Parts: sequence; structure tokens; C-alpha cells
Amino acid sequence: MRRIALVTLVVDDYDEAIRFYTEALGFRLVEDAPRPDGSRWVVVGPGAEGTGTALLLARAKGEAQCDRVGDQTGGRVGFFLHTDDFARDHARMLAAGVTFLEQPRHEPYGTVAVFQDLYGNRWDLLQPVD
Repeated sequence: MRRIALVTLVVDDYDEAIRFYTEALGFRLVEDAPRPDGSRWVVVGPGAEGTGTALLLARAKGEAQCDRVGDQTGGRVGFFLHTDDFARDHARMLAAGVTFLEQPRHEPYGTVAVFQDLYGNRWDLLQPVD
């Protein structure tokens, strides 16, 4: 079996990113380990351990990476968070201060609303149609 295990998300600060993803989005902290070069190996994931794709939160180094923080996909939705209960997760995220860029809408493929993370990257919160 093959799968994409991790996707790198370039961030300004490890701790603020961990707080956002674990507190505002309800992800779990999978790993936070120091590296010999002074960086950290920080992984967060939305589901149970070993299920789905997780995010590697990588602190930006240098001008090119710093320029990408918050705009990793050129303004497009680049991340898709699936849920089995849109209303529950939407309400919890709003209460946690997550910024939604639109009202929830019903599409043939499911209920969806675009939100942004703490840096401005765009995400879909999506409850797919069964």
C-alpha cells in the first residue's frame, strides 16, 4: 500500500502553529522533536494516529521560504479538511476564532466553506456526500 503520509506546511513559528492546529482546528500533536540543527520535527494530524495525511510544520528559513508563509498555493485553496459533521466542526472552529471566508454552501459533492489558517493559507472544510 502506498499513501502520502506528510505534507509540509511552512510556518513562522512552531509554537503558534501548534496552538492553532491543535486548539482551533482540533488536530492532535503527533510529534515534536528537536533536531541537531536547532529546528524541530513537528507533525500534527486531524485523525487518529496512522490514519490519513498529517502536516509537517516546518519553520521558514531564508527569504524564499519566509515569502511563502501564508501563500503556499498562490491564493488557491490548497488544503482540504474532511469532516463527518460539518455543523459541529464549523461551530467549534468559529468559536475558536477561525476565519471563514464564506458562508457554508451546499454543492453536489457536499457541504463546504473556505477558511484560512493563522497565516492566511486557504482550506476547505468539507463534509462529502455519502
